[in-house]
Amino acid sequence: MPTPAAPPAAPATVVPAPVSLRAGLAHPVALVRWLWAAYMTPGRPGRATTQTELRWIYTAWLAAFLLKMLGSSWDVSWHFRWLRDDLAPPHLLNSVGTAVVVALVIFHSYSGYGVDRRALRLMQGGIGTFLVAIPADIVNHRINGLDITSWSPTHALLYLGTAIMLAGAIRGWWLYAEPGRIRTLVSLGLWLFFLENAIFPNQHQEYGVLSLRDYRAGHTTAEPSLLDFAASQGQTPTQFMLPVPSWVHPTWLVLAGLLVLVVARRVVGLRWTATTLAATYLAYRCVMWLVLVGMGFPPSVIPFVLLVGAVLVDLAVSFRVPGWLAGPLVTAGVYAAGAAQDAAGLLPPWNFWSAVPVAIGFGVLWLGVDLLARSGWLDHWRAPVDGAPRVAGATPTAAR
Repeated sequence: MPTPAAPPAAPATVVPAPVSLRAGLAHPVALVRWLWAAYMTPGRPGRATTQTELRWIYTAWLAAFLLKMLGSSWDVSWHFRWLRDDLAPPHLLNSVGTAVVVALVIFHSYSGYGVDRRALRLMQGGIGTFLVAIPADIVNHRINGLDITSWSPTHALLYLGTAIMLAGAIRGWWLYAEPGRIRTLVSLGLWLFFLENAIFPNQHQEYGVLSLRDYRAGHTTAEPSLLDFAASQGQTPTQFMLPVPSWVHPTWLVLAGLLVLVVARRVVGLRWTATTLAATYLAYRCVMWLVLVGMGFPPSVIPFVLLVGAVLVDLAVSFRVPGWLAGPLVTAGVYAAGAAQDAAGLLPPWNFWSAVPVAIGFGVLWLGVDLLARSGWLDHWRAPVDGAPRVAGATPTAAR
């Protein structure tokens, strides 16, 4: 007696793609189901990715860091007005951006799309450092109280983790995006976030100098509960608002901010890369100044001297001035502009004796970047670990 034929297997359910972005956003559950079915399939770093897919992935990176930057900017002004709160609105906004970053790193790690091994390791290491720093910072506040300063060790871990994950995103995008305007614009966007993260600690002094001035004038912008809490910890208003020496601001502006611009200029290659990044950052700070002051938060001074340094960086690279000379020359220009802005009361007080060691240090760092570029290390760092970047011609599916 013949064995009855087995019933045919049911066809796999294929989740249809949304007909448009608007249709997808109108039905978010269906959109997530389609994205999961189409893209959350296991793969190795270096997996073939179309340019359209790549743009969507790194647009999500830009959106995540925009949320984190907005939250961080709001957070500084918040801490100069209110007592610290783990669930304060700026912390929540920053946390949303962090959640998107975590989702992106999980996506890259599982699927292998849009990254090589080195870019993925940077993303993983960066978000790991950041996530370790969050509970460490909470414990630090529980033990040491307010600790408002941007220069605390746990805050430094947050900046370090952000810088490492951004380095991975910069690398992944630059490797796999086709050369052209879109690659340049997205790369500039990622470098903008890197610059903002690098010089973020300086905002403590940029807020503190005006907050202290208002306090001494008798119309403080801080709530009484904040000042009372600081006093209960044995902090004077000066210690609370300006906890680090005056030489820290110009030193960090040059050795961190301008060094980032030097590297960005080398990597992106656009003639006015540094100037574009600095001008965009300062424009953002001006807009946020208007928004935050309009909401009743304390004002800050804006470091317009950064633009002077950026222009000098671009000119020095364009005219191939060696780093050992360019560093001191650019530093001298920045300190001269700083003297003018300081005299106008538009900058935290600078200790101008620090110009000499800063100039020497910046010259050494710039020389190091030059040597790395000449050795081919920067080109090697930008080369994919898994061979030539692969660009797919079709949308990935679960079967691929």
